[in-house]
Amino acid sequence: MKFHEMTFPQLRDVARDRTVVLAPIAACEQHSHHLPTITDTVLVSGVAEGVERRLMDQVLLLPALWFGASSHHLRFGATLSAEVDTHVNMLCDLLTPLLEDGYQRLFVLNGHGGNIDTMHVALRRLQPRFRRHILSAASYWELAEKELAALAEGPRQTMGHACEFETSMMLALRPELVQRDAIRDDPPREEQALRGLFLADDMWQKTDHGCVGYPERASAEKGRALLAAAVDRTAEVVLTLLARPLPE
Repeated sequence: MKFHEMTFPQLRDVARDRTVVLAPIAACEQHSHHLPTITDTVLVSGVAEGVERRLMDQVLLLPALWFGASSHHLRFGATLSAEVDTHVNMLCDLLTPLLEDGYQRLFVLNGHGGNIDTMHVALRRLQPRFRRHILSAASYWELAEKELAALAEGPRQTMGHACEFETSMMLALRPELVQRDAIRDDPPREEQALRGLFLADDMWQKTDHGCVGYPERASAEKGRALLAAAVDRTAEVVLTLLARPLPE
């Protein structure tokens, strides 16, 4: 079921306790020389729509929120960004009407690294008001971390930016938007002594051309396999959330 394609009488009939509301969130920001600014939104939409097609009667899919927390990309330009506090408030405002309308199982599916902290804070804010609801969130690449790593060919086994993973999935979903001649690897710096440390660096400090990873290893075939793995894992999570008892 797609929220944005239904009428209010149709939505009124959706079972509030036996449906997972799936809310994809992403960004519109620079993605190096070879990928479009809407990449994160295209990719998370591809995963979310794959889950909805598979579990059509159990998932209520919201339209993807393309406006993300992307201030760490601003020095490159080609980026639209909400302030961190604004993005937290946006997510709360997005979800609150659904919770007040009785939907009891919500799943925020993230497609942009800058949204991880804001979605966690948003759910922390909402939880005390909606204690009898299941409020959940995850980035699709974290859900399917092992499955995606098994498909990687480059030295980096985790999601980067405009990387092997993202470039492959864009080649599978929107190949006409990929500037193939401009694809160039940008190996991340590895400083083992700093493992476990959070550094508030922006992308300008990490890369000279807005990429982190090995997009030269990308292919459409690999992209289809990556998307399938992400859809499989996300669908597994949705089914588990449906089976989970609601809080007392």
